[in-house]
Amino acid sequence: MTLLCSFAPTIDTLAQRRVTGSYLQPLLDAAGARGVTPQALARAAGLPDDALQPLPDSLAAEDYLRLLDAGAALAHDEHFGLHVGECVKLGTYSVYGLVLLACRDLGQVFEQTMRYEALAHDLGRSQLTLQGTSAEYAWISHYPQASRHLADSVFAGIQTFGRWLAGGQLPPACIAFTHAGSAGHAEYERVFGALPRFGAPANTAHFDAALLALPLPNADISLYPVLQQHAERLLGQRAALCAPPPIVAAVRAAVIRNLAQDRVRLSSIAAGLALSPRTLQRKLAEAGASFQQVLDEARYALARDYLRQDSLSLLDVAFLLGYQEQSAFTHAFKEWSGTNPGAWREEALRGAG
Repeated sequence: MTLLCSFAPTIDTLAQRRVTGSYLQPLLDAAGARGVTPQALARAAGLPDDALQPLPDSLAAEDYLRLLDAGAALAHDEHFGLHVGECVKLGTYSVYGLVLLACRDLGQVFEQTMRYEALAHDLGRSQLTLQGTSAEYAWISHYPQASRHLADSVFAGIQTFGRWLAGGQLPPACIAFTHAGSAGHAEYERVFGALPRFGAPANTAHFDAALLALPLPNADISLYPVLQQHAERLLGQRAALCAPPPIVAAVRAAVIRNLAQDRVRLSSIAAGLALSPRTLQRKLAEAGASFQQVLDEARYALARDYLRQDSLSLLDVAFLLGYQEQSAFTHAFKEWSGTNPGAWREEALRGAG
């Protein structure tokens, strides 16, 4: 099995995960086509009435998920996610959509998607693997607890945009979803050309690897170097904006050094930084953080790394993170990710297999 590309850089801090306004637009279009106004949509998602007009530059990923569910409920549309995906346009994917437009073939489109997906959203990441004559596209959601509308919208959007890039219909892929589907399957068949498999271990699409060599009829490959340079600059700016303030970085590093020894209390970390606990709390507050937040985020990031190592038991992971009981780790991880660590590990190892 050949892994064509690993995930693009991601943001560990849950509160920093964003969705661009351009990626939000298809959701608003699908809702509007069903008589749901932006004001009603915002209100139902617990946002201010004017949160969606004018279109924001970006919004929190968690808010986007609430808007997806609110749109489905207000529109009485059990296939709202599919219909959001069908509203995808060139501008949906912001700058990286233009990069895709300049790609020579579908293989390059997948490569650039995996590199620049983060410029549009932090909802999940793409992966492509080859095995003989078969290709598997997998989408690893950052929110496995989200409703089916998220995965449906992602795959329907890829289908819509892929057909547009290819200049016509593509052979139906064998699509599989982790969710259980809905009562009516005809809409899935209409959108994807074949009925997906539901209740699968991962969100995937299998297709003939020969399709990766399919040239894009309207590609302007002369623009690719310029657009790629622009996208790389944006990735760099994004990484710089997401870099933590020095005090947060220092606390995080101290926490990671001391976790396995269970020396991650505020007082001990402050002493290691030659600060009083009160001063450390004040400096963190000035940086927009708290000690508990930094501790949780460090543990969550390390937990994901440890869980990808199948030689470590869940009890080992719990102890490495400074927990005295596996149950305490399981409870915390479910709070962070929406799923238990065992299930998360199974999905992560399948995605890397």
